[in-house]
Amino acid sequence: MIPRRILVLMHPDLIPPRTLKGHTAQEINVWKTEYDVTTTLRRLGHTVRPLGVQDDVLAIRNAVQAWHPHIVFNLLEEFHGQAQFDHHIVSYLELLRVPYTGNNPRGLVLTRDKAQAKKILLYHGIRVPEFMVVRRGHRRRLADHLRYPVIVKSLVEHASFGISRSSVVHSDGALAERISYVHRQLETDAIVEEYIEGRELYVGVIGNRRLTVLPIWELLFENLPANMPHIATEKVKHDTDVQADWGIYQRPADDLSPSRATRIERTCRRIYQALELEGYARIDFRLREDGALFFLEANPNPEIAKCEEFASAAAHIGISYPELLQKVVNLGLRRGK
Repeated sequence: MIPRRILVLMHPDLIPPRTLKGHTAQEINVWKTEYDVTTTLRRLGHTVRPLGVQDDVLAIRNAVQAWHPHIVFNLLEEFHGQAQFDHHIVSYLELLRVPYTGNNPRGLVLTRDKAQAKKILLYHGIRVPEFMVVRRGHRRRLADHLRYPVIVKSLVEHASFGISRSSVVHSDGALAERISYVHRQLETDAIVEEYIEGRELYVGVIGNRRLTVLPIWELLFENLPANMPHIATEKVKHDTDVQADWGIYQRPADDLSPSRATRIERTCRRIYQALELEGYARIDFRLREDGALFFLEANPNPEIAKCEEFASAAAHIGISYPELLQKVVNLGLRRGK
């Protein structure tokens, strides 16, 4: 391994301290990815410089021109407070001709819009839930091809942002209320999807042209309240107290038959290629009791903290966390080669 100068882009509020001492578990949970990435890259022998970026690309240009990093490790998920602007940062890095980790602008754009991704995959014969899109400023009744219950989400936000127990609705009144919430509070268009009752599966994929599909991971709920749907809400994903109280954890879905696991792996490869993804991504599915597999969404540059499902799945097949991050760096350096 050759030591590199690595510039790590992140939100200014997420620049981590050098040590975990004196910080609570909830505080650490907020910037755990940034901490794990920067400290691990340093332990590998790289020279690492975190850079907070929020609404000014000049800081990136100045850092690139003054420090000449070998690669940028991209942990940004928004710009100007807008999740859908993330691809502009990567495009800017390409204009600066500096290598970067993770997904290219095309993959970020194609996966950001959940409806657009589903339309592409429908063309490729991938099963998706029935859905409809409600643009801001419009009010819609449930489309004829949909039946309750349905789940209402932001069309463009990821990481379960804005998803709660109220997202699963069973009536016209609740539907109108939730669409209004997405429009007003999240300030995005809404997607209304058929609610698929079943197992929540996550599958990590890493690579550019040659792909490695990680073991299938499952999100499980042991003590979920009776009135809560089995969905990955914002609290389920990010609140450590809720995770402990409700017995929420992840593990390998190792009870799947070899043939079903192979079909899921092949489906992930097709999805990754159809959406023009690179670097690393996580594909989310619902597996219905009758065996039907539904694509939910693709997450380019998913959370890569050591304790999260992507790194855990890699460790399950012998890829240590330092090896995983080094692989991500190497893929960025080799992009297009």
